Amino acid sequence: MGDLLWDDVKTFFDPDLMGSLPDVLVPETSVEDWQAVLDLAGTSDWTCHYSEGETELRVPRAEVALSRPADAEPPVLRVWPTADVLAVFHFYSMEEIDFDVDLRELQGQERLDVFCGFLTLIGRRLGKPVVMYGEGGAPSHPVLGFDVESDQVVLLAKPQVG
Repeated sequence: MGDLLWDDVKTFFDPDLMGSLPDVLVPETSVEDWQAVLDLAGTSDWTCHYSEGETELRVPRAEVALSRPADAEPPVLRVWPTADVLAVFHFYSMEEIDFDVDLRELQGQERLDVFCGFLTLIGRRLGKPVVMYGEGGAPSHPVLGFDVESDQVVLLAKPQVG
């Protein structure tokens, strides 16, 4: 059994209510944390593609990806924890690991379990919370995330009745 039950959280995964691309963040990070995520991606069975603009490249060290000129398009790392679930990491800032998932790909208990497992692996590797907000949501209103103390993904808001 996964950390969360689909029937309890399905409103948080409704693209019409939450937007289709919720924001997922690891706050208060460093270049070492970014490198730990890149190392995790490199040693897992995830499929990964790194690109700068339209050019696909080999995944560099985190300090290289984060040191692009301010006017350059930020690099992107696409990670598929399974063939039909995609997370897109954006190298906007060293201080925050930021990625998107598509809620249309996260429908049902099986996909929710994949997502929770993905958040858990990242949170455990970093020893930090991994938090999801609705698309464009305020950082003060997280809906769910990996909690370091309980070592699982937990609800951080009350689901809407719908």
